[in-house]
Amino acid sequence: MRVLVYSDDAATRAEVSQAIGRRPAADVPFVEIVECATEPKVHQWLGSGEIDVAVLDGETQPAGGMGISRQAKDEVYDCPPICLLIARRDDRWLAAWSKADAVVPQPLEPMVLADTVADLMRRRSSTRLNAK
Repeated sequence: MRVLVYSDDAATRAEVSQAIGRRPAADVPFVEIVECATEPKVHQWLGSGEIDVAVLDGETQPAGGMGISRQAKDEVYDCPPICLLIARRDDRWLAAWSKADAVVPQPLEPMVLADTVADLMRRRSSTRLNAK
């Protein structure tokens, strides 16, 4: 399965990729990580139908993951599940507004992120409309 990781910070992308690893749980497929640092590339990937799960950094500038999530959920046919990384506990209401499927707080706890991504992968496997 292909997991999109979006952040303008290369260290955050690396931390997320490392936490997810090659296989975040024994009962899910191996993962191919696709890293993005710009909003246009994220929209291109999400619209391609080739992404199974997206992990978006809510703190990315100038286009944050919350706004991208909201737009994707409104505009992308069969949008993949989205996990938002948030920096403040109070941002949970914004994550709900963004229609994100899951939220993981920063600083990242690798096991929490891996479990969350694995859950979203399971969900995607059971609900994907345009099966490969």
